[in-house]
Amino acid sequence: MGNIGWQQLLIVALVALLLFGSARLPTLMRDMGRSLNEFKRGMKDSSKPDNDDE
Repeated sequence: MGNIGWQQLLIVALVALLLFGSARLPTLMRDMGRSLNEFKRGMKDSSKPDNDDE
């Protein structure tokens, strides 16, 4: 899935623009970015060993 060209990205962007509208699209992308960052942070934290052996 790493071989996505600029044509495919353009099509996805146009479909998203049609579905969500130009006013809501920046908010949606910002929220998706925050969610992705939170997911990455959670995955990084879950790989650390827990020291809850009290």
